[in-house]
Amino acid sequence: MLRLSKKADYALLAMRHLAANADRGAVSARELAEAYDIPAELLAKVLQKLVRGGVLASHQGIRGGYGLRRPAAQISVADVIQAVDGPVTVTACSDTDQTCEQYAKCNIRDPLWRIKDRILEALAGTSVAELVDGTPVVPVEQARPLPLVRRPAR
Repeated sequence: MLRLSKKADYALLAMRHLAANADRGAVSARELAEAYDIPAELLAKVLQKLVRGGVLASHQGIRGGYGLRRPAAQISVADVIQAVDGPVTVTACSDTDQTCEQYAKCNIRDPLWRIKDRILEALAGTSVAELVDGTPVVPVEQARPLPLVRRPAR
């Protein structure tokens, strides 16, 4: 089963909250932890990983906290997950780690890597802004009118 880690879940909750409240400025780790009933220490570690990963900015001071480093439409779900958990994988093996006893005989590795690439493409193609309003954000220059759909009369 493909599943996000709890840290990735928490990171996405925090990123969505920060994107939805970007006009407020910095939000404290404590406020985020209380809003989602997340252990404050764990969330603080997740937020620091997001800062190191380049998706969040940390602001010091009395009104300090965390804010998005870039507009939400420019931060992908893949950016968030990889900042917290590292590279997305679906198999234990990789092209750099050939220690698996089955590596030379494995006939599913390459197909599974292609599936991983598709998953990563979907995650990279989904922005944090889309988590806020649920609709894909398409740059204006790429936007096309939607086709007219006729519904049958009832």
